[in-house]
Formats: sequence, structure tokens, C-alpha cells
Amino acid sequence: MNLFDVYPLYDVTPVSAQGIVVTDDKGQEYLDFYGGHAVISIGHSHPHYVKCLKDQLDKIGFYSNAVQNPLQKELATKLGKLSNCENYNLFLCNSGAEANENALKMASFQTGKSRIIAFKNGFHGRTSAAVAATDNEKINAPLNKQQKVTILPFNDSTAFKSEIEKGDVCSVIIEAIQGVGGLDEPSTKFYQEVAQLCHLNNVVLIADEVQSGFGRSGKFFGFQHHGIEPDIISIAKGMGNGFPVGGILIHDNIKASYGLLGTTFGGNHLACVATMAVLEVLEKENLVENAKMLGEYFKEKALAIPQVKRIKGRGLMLGLEFDFEVAELRKKLIYENHLFTGGAKDKHVLRILPALNIAKEHLDVFFKKLKIALDQ
Repeated sequence: MNLFDVYPLYDVTPVSAQGIVVTDDKGQEYLDFYGGHAVISIGHSHPHYVKCLKDQLDKIGFYSNAVQNPLQKELATKLGKLSNCENYNLFLCNSGAEANENALKMASFQTGKSRIIAFKNGFHGRTSAAVAATDNEKINAPLNKQQKVTILPFNDSTAFKSEIEKGDVCSVIIEAIQGVGGLDEPSTKFYQEVAQLCHLNNVVLIADEVQSGFGRSGKFFGFQHHGIEPDIISIAKGMGNGFPVGGILIHDNIKASYGLLGTTFGGNHLACVATMAVLEVLEKENLVENAKMLGEYFKEKALAIPQVKRIKGRGLMLGLEFDFEVAELRKKLIYENHLFTGGAKDKHVLRILPALNIAKEHLDVFFKKLKIALDQ
């Protein structure tokens, strides 16, 4: 049997990793400034994370949600406290797409409506409703296109007000910082208008924090830069540091009932322990503040690169925009300079998503090698 060939792959085979250093099968070391799409939040093989998972595996790795799992309640308490979202309730699942799928489903249950408002260049996953709300024709099958979705540009208040007041909208889903789309952000004024109009029109506001959550933006959640309160918050990526885990935080004003949502693997013992370990490291090592500080340092360093036309993002969710497509630059960085970086839907943007516990010295190395690659 062959693999179903849907991924263009770089010719690199990682076999071990520690911190932000990834080692391949030939012994070559790479510095990881991409973290596997912002997944590696506390560094590869963090000793506390590894120990927690190993210890839990010696006890019990999995049982279904038909029985008590105190780890889920422990996780909810810790997450609520650290994120300042104690007036939300936690539902655990397995991925960002699944988180957004459940968020959209809850919105439809809550309102009795079905139309979604999403935004240009947004990415919300590859499952049925999540991909329909994703602005990418190439990954939307005819099955997905049956969903009722209206995609609007950021910061167009007139268009947004016109659509939401039509009365058939169940939810608005929005990224505080677009990941795949290329690090674009709504203005604070616009995000606050969206939140207010959702409230006035009985529409559920979903903050997609799958990539920008868990401290990456320099606050625990990206929407917290804008002073709003969503109805539902979707999370995944960095919450498990590589272990597959996702979830939604559902505001107290939305009530639960038996059978409303469900999952086989979501919130299993290992997933809970992985997420708890991430939260403990974020707190102990002050990594949210570190992300904020290093984001500012990154922008200072980037200003000295004449080829950089624009610096995008916040914290350690960053992009460098050039006046050329970055595909060849990424190849130079990985094959000649041994740095992992990311691309975006905007092919002129180089995406930088390192672990939140990197140091200034790592960014100094990044910019030194970026200059070399740009001058080659």
C-alpha cells in the first residue's frame, strides 16, 4: 500500500528534537521557527511534558467519556484561571477543525439558524462546515458548498452590518490573527463592532483561537488584545505541544444538555495530561510574556532587513512580507541554512511560529541566516 499523495514534502526526515533543535536521519541539525504549524508551544521534548505523559501512560492512557475522568475537571479549572475565562465551560475534542465544527454546530443549535459569516483569507479547518467557512475554493468540495456561508473582508463595517441584520445568521467566526491566510488582523474598532452587532442580533460570536491561542500572540488569546468577549472560543494547535487535542470554551450563557455534543477520543487521559503540562510550563516559565517581549524584539530586528516590506502579526505569531514569492527563500532556509519556516496563502509572506520559550539569541541566529539567504 502507498500513501495517498496529498502533501508536497521537503526532503528532510526528522528523527529527534529538543527545544527548537530538530535533528534529521543524517545527523543534520535545524532550528525550528515554525513548530509544525504553531503546534510546538513549549519546545520539542520539554522534560516536564515528557515526564507527565510517561507517568500517565503507566497508569491509564484512554477510556471513554462514559465514565468519570477527573483530569478533565482539573484541566478546565487550570485553563479557566490562566486564560481569565472562568465564565466559560470546556468541551474537549481532537483537533482545530473539530473544534470549529462543534462551535458552528453549537451556534446553530443556539439560534435555530444556519448561515455563517466568515472572512476573506480565513482558515478554519477541513471538515464539513469548518471548510465551508474557509476562504479557499480548492479545498471545498461540492458537499461542503451546500453550507450557507457569506465571506466578507476585514474592517468593512457597512458590509458586515448589512449581512448580519438580514436575520438568518447563526454565527460569525473570526481569527484575531489569520494564520494560513497570512497574518492579517481585524482592527480593534471592527472586532468590537462585530461583537456588538452579534449581541444585538442574537448571533453567536466564535473566536477561532486555534493558532493564536495559548499565549502565542503575547496574550493568552488573541481576541484579548481587542477587549471583547466571544460566545465560543475554539482552541487546538499549541495546547497539546504535539499531542492531538482541541476544544471549545462555551460561555455560561449557552446551556448544555445531554447528547448535544460528543466525542470518542476527546478529553482522553493523555490529552488532558499533555495540555496540563503545557499550561504548567506556560505559567512557570512566564511564556506568554516571553512571546510578547520577543515579538517586539523580532520586529526591531526585522526593520533592519531592507527586503522586508511589511512586518505582520503579534507575539510569536509573525510574518515577513516581501515583494517576491517566498517559496525559493524557504528552500534556501531549510536546505542551505537549516531553518524551518512557514508559508501562507499569501505567497509573499514568510511565517514565523517558533516555540514560546525561545530566546533572543535564537532570533539573532534567525536574522543572521535570513540575511545570508536573501543575499545569495
